Amino acid sequence: MAEDERYYDDLETRSADERNAKLFDALAGQITNAKFNSAYFGDLLKDISPDDITDRAALATIPVTRKSDLIDLQKKNPPFGGLTTCEPGKLKRIFQSPGPIYDAEGFGDDWWGTARALYAAGFRKGDIVQNTFAYHLTPAGVMLETGAAEIGCAVIPAGVGNTELQVRVMADLRPTSYAGTPSFLKILLDKAADMGEDVSSLKKSCVGGEALFPSLRQEIEDHGVNCQQLYASADLGCIAYESDARQGLIVDEGMIIEIVRPGTNDPVAEGEVGEVVATTFSPEYPLIRFGTGDLSAVIPGESPCGRTNMRLKGWMGRADQTTKVKGMFVHPAQVNEIVKRHGEVLKARLVVDQRDGSDVMTLSCEVKNPAQAVGSENALAGDILDTIQSVCKLKGEVGFAEPGSLPNDGLVIEDIRKFD
Repeated sequence: MAEDERYYDDLETRSADERNAKLFDALAGQITNAKFNSAYFGDLLKDISPDDITDRAALATIPVTRKSDLIDLQKKNPPFGGLTTCEPGKLKRIFQSPGPIYDAEGFGDDWWGTARALYAAGFRKGDIVQNTFAYHLTPAGVMLETGAAEIGCAVIPAGVGNTELQVRVMADLRPTSYAGTPSFLKILLDKAADMGEDVSSLKKSCVGGEALFPSLRQEIEDHGVNCQQLYASADLGCIAYESDARQGLIVDEGMIIEIVRPGTNDPVAEGEVGEVVATTFSPEYPLIRFGTGDLSAVIPGESPCGRTNMRLKGWMGRADQTTKVKGMFVHPAQVNEIVKRHGEVLKARLVVDQRDGSDVMTLSCEVKNPAQAVGSENALAGDILDTIQSVCKLKGEVGFAEPGSLPNDGLVIEDIRKFD
């Protein structure tokens, strides 16, 4: 723990030179681990000498492995595509994300690295945290719970949904802190007001899984709850987090982050928007130059809060057509699967938007007789809604259009949310 209680530890305020030296000293060992203990990286890194990777320029010579590759890699070599360094039975937990993609967790305290983000959001030993991230198959709930436990917080494993029940739990147990998506936090606070329940014990939150719009943050803070965000993924854990300065997301101390031109291996100039690429130091799942598919950019300089690590502008969309809806990834392959299950649908396009601060996805379907498809005697709409829920693990809406009316631009998923 740092001498200055504003910081989780002294790593957050070390010089850039010291940080780079420590990270790249450790990187040779991690590349060696990946090369000799992982089938996938053994092949990818066969011509790479770990001792030669001493700086960012050398790291950029290693090809990027992208999240979008994982579905095919895992199908060919289940369950993890040969990317892990141990047998599945030697892991602590195994998760499934939409795709499906299987995610590995190893043993150790705060394996996902979320404690630092929670601490920056004001979480402290003795706090009670209502954790509404999902616990079923996805790692999100465990990810935040283990970070809170590392700080010394008690956790209410609330999971998602059950709004009224969660409000009553909040009123009875008096949590001081919230972890979950920002849109669900707003729903809980509004519902508490409607129910006349006192949830004023809640003073701070660490939110993620979806974009935090300024208007949504303000609505949360109008209820008296401080709202800061973290940026994490099911593969990597915590990538970056927000401090009280609220000027970008500060990269976690346990990662090397690059921004590369989408679809390439090449780092972009500082400030240019590109794909977030991470290199981790987890021994069980040694992701070397892992392309998240997320777009962001580096903010020059250091944060006014005193933390000295690289800062990201935050999540700025996807480098591919995969998008995140209510904290869950939705892939083009899932849209195609929905179409395959309904022969009446000639073509479809999933449009993701925002309504009242919450993500909404609508599947626009070309059918021969769109007017009939929405008729009271036609079950197609209901069937498609059930399939959306089944395939994407999310609720959606459906609309119908004339054949040939959807744009001929190759898009399967169109994200029209505004992130400015």
